[in-house]
Amino acid sequence: MADKDVERTNERRHVPEPWGPGLGTWGAIALIAFGGVAAAWVSFRLPGTPEEPASGYYQAARVIAIGLVTVGCALLGRRRARAAAVEETSEPEHV
Repeated sequence: MADKDVERTNERRHVPEPWGPGLGTWGAIALIAFGGVAAAWVSFRLPGTPEEPASGYYQAARVIAIGLVTVGCALLGRRRARAAAVEETSEPEHV
């Protein structure tokens, strides 16, 4: 039997991960800025703007909201890590 004919069951399958956590603080700030630029783009009715401006504003608001949630979570995680580190160093030693 050739190796090509054998079914391999131990191969790892790629499991898609969410893209948000890997974005980081600066990526979230970039999303917020991009959403602001998109809102300004719709406001000035530049080329590529949708027929209905409300849909353009809606899409820009979604990008801004994703950026705000991501930056909030990133900063909250930093704060919790910093508080845990301070708590760990301030505990008295038990003899």
